[in-house]
Amino acid sequence: MPIETPALIAELEAIHAARETALKWARDLIRQCANAIRATHRHEWDVAASLLAEAGQTATNLRERLAGYPAILHAGYTQDAFKEYAEARLTYALVHGDQLPDRAAVGIEPAAYLNGLAEAASELRRYILDGLRSGNVAEGERLLDQMDEIYSFLTTVDFPDAVTGGLRRTTDALRAVLERTRGDLTSAVRQDQLIVALANFERQMGLPPAPPRESSDAAEA
Repeated sequence: MPIETPALIAELEAIHAARETALKWARDLIRQCANAIRATHRHEWDVAASLLAEAGQTATNLRERLAGYPAILHAGYTQDAFKEYAEARLTYALVHGDQLPDRAAVGIEPAAYLNGLAEAASELRRYILDGLRSGNVAEGERLLDQMDEIYSFLTTVDFPDAVTGGLRRTTDALRAVLERTRGDLTSAVRQDQLIVALANFERQMGLPPAPPRESSDAAEA
């Protein structure tokens, strides 16, 4: 029985071409999402929105290109790129105070969406710490509540890792980030409370306000 060699080779060439395209677009998507998250942390909202729109087009192109190649569409590197896209979209929404886009709006598989949600919640730690350095405790409390709510939801997703793409490990990592952030925010709140209490005490006792603390460089001079 003759083997249809030309047809087999042509099919393999098409699969190879789809894989090469997927690898390139997946790298592009990850880069676009990383830049969007960076712009979000810097409050560069227009830049972040533009990058997210660009990433959304790349994600759409990637999905359409792989429509006939489910093995490549569901490969690890492709799903990792979609997860990064979910993380970027969700991080922007959380920090900007928008309603979170659901899985259908992002247009990716459930496992990639859930892992992206967990990583977006972890991204909030950086934003909270940046806010604490500028004295924005209230915003930190809002975002910590968001982190806590997301973590509580993810703990209810009880399926094997083969179904969720390793969500359990990502959720465990989020728990560690959440607890560290809770401790940092609690310390900042208590410090603010102590400063207010000392100021009230000094005012009640008729004491002059404490002079501003000199920097170490000024003290050495």
